[in-house]
Amino acid sequence: MKIAMAQINTTVGALRANTEKILDALQQAGTAGADLLLLPELSISGYPPLDLLDEPAFIDKNLACLRQIAEASRQWPELTVVVGYIARNHTRQGRQLHNAAAVIRDGAIVSNHFKSLLPTYDVFDEDRYFEPASQVHPVEIGDWRCGITICEDIWNDSDFWSRQLYLQDPIVQLHSQGINLLLNISASPFHVGKPQLRQDMLQALCQKYGMPAVYLNQVGANDSLIFDGHSCIINARGELVWRGQGFTEELSIIELEPLLQTTSATALSWPEEMAMLESALCLGIKDYLGKSGFASAVMGLSGGIDSALTAALAVKALGPDKVLGVAMPSEYSSQGSLDDAYSLAEKLGIRCETIPIAPIFDQLRQSLQPIFGERPEDVTEENLQARIRGNLLMALSNKLGHLLLTTGNKSEMAVGYCTLYGDMCGGLGVIADLPKTWVYQLSEYINREGEVIPRSTLEKPPSAELKPNQKDQDSLPPYVILDGILQAYIEEHRSAGEIIALGYEAETVHWVIRRINLNEYKRRQAPPGLKVTRKAFGQGRRYPIARGYD
Repeated sequence: MKIAMAQINTTVGALRANTEKILDALQQAGTAGADLLLLPELSISGYPPLDLLDEPAFIDKNLACLRQIAEASRQWPELTVVVGYIARNHTRQGRQLHNAAAVIRDGAIVSNHFKSLLPTYDVFDEDRYFEPASQVHPVEIGDWRCGITICEDIWNDSDFWSRQLYLQDPIVQLHSQGINLLLNISASPFHVGKPQLRQDMLQALCQKYGMPAVYLNQVGANDSLIFDGHSCIINARGELVWRGQGFTEELSIIELEPLLQTTSATALSWPEEMAMLESALCLGIKDYLGKSGFASAVMGLSGGIDSALTAALAVKALGPDKVLGVAMPSEYSSQGSLDDAYSLAEKLGIRCETIPIAPIFDQLRQSLQPIFGERPEDVTEENLQARIRGNLLMALSNKLGHLLLTTGNKSEMAVGYCTLYGDMCGGLGVIADLPKTWVYQLSEYINREGEVIPRSTLEKPPSAELKPNQKDQDSLPPYVILDGILQAYIEEHRSAGEIIALGYEAETVHWVIRRINLNEYKRRQAPPGLKVTRKAFGQGRRYPIARGYD
């Protein structure tokens, strides 16, 4: 069997554009003489469609697109197409929709397969919209008896996972019906470590059941979620025999049977972690802007590491002519930081404008003085400076049509070391899910072949420069300690006692946890951030603001 693997980049809600991509893949697969074309989960609607699913007209248009694809398949009557779409639940029970895969051949939908396991955790909320499959069934494609599954359906094996999330396992049911080839179409989001985990799971599954698997994952980014592709084929011995590219749209034509007898890809190594992280963030930037209707970006350049890394990523994603940097020095800005901002702009080849904020800051202080009276300056004045900068950047965004990129990292966002309506202003938080220690690691990786981010930026103590001689570490624990506590609390869901038992000081642990919980109100008003860790702030972490529990 010759398989066409269409690892495409779809846009949520862009039914016509997505269908054109599918029809193009159909044309290429048919021309190449493929027997089977695989397309991603919900590839007609894009994933995740969220509350677009509540609109009946959206469902109707998605079904019309499915019929168009089926009609186009008549040109290649020997080609079987498996495509993800939204199906209506025609029974009188349960939710009104199914997350579905249609099997199309010679102009007709020969079978439908509904997703059995509906993830409702982290960023997923499928049980809100879809009814799970009441049964599963194989389909014959050529000489193969295939089990068609959708994403989460393969993530519940009792031997691989210490705890199963679901009471059923569709793979067990399909295997009992005599399948000899497992097909899975997915929209599986990326986080650091996820591609390897996914491959390990598939290999264990194939080895357990003694059958090969063909796994097709979408690529691209929609809002905060980044999809890495890395489609793959595993043989019946659990060996990787083919893997698609990461973070790249592609259509691959593969002769299945000869491939399953090889072990040529078993030693294929993954790119290093920072390389995948860079690719993910650049794809996230490019797709967020492109799919939101923006062609260019603006951002503040402080001379610090966060803005430097954000600028470097934006330039790689968009090109230097599409990124505008703005230096906004105050009376507390050091000349070294200003020099670093200009040096970065020069190395990146971007335009950098300078707007001093001292006159505006003075005017605001004078305007507020009759009300503030003799009260000493404090964090209020620090926040005023950040809000002046946010105001200026938003004005440039409005006037020039650039999307404003925020530069705050996960460590700062976690403990509220950021200013609401100040440095939090913007349309996309590029590094909002990067702990500060990762910011340094990724910056060093970007500099691996030559200095892009100035060495002085990497080596100087981080500072907001909102008051004399200010350093981050005056207010925060050392970042290596802070980030360790954040990982334990946010990603691993450990209690304060468990974190203290890991060797962290009790006072520091309680301070960090309290700050995380107190600052949920800020994060709720932050722009969307690109998700690259197992647990990001935002859609995947729903914490109450007004609460009686700490």
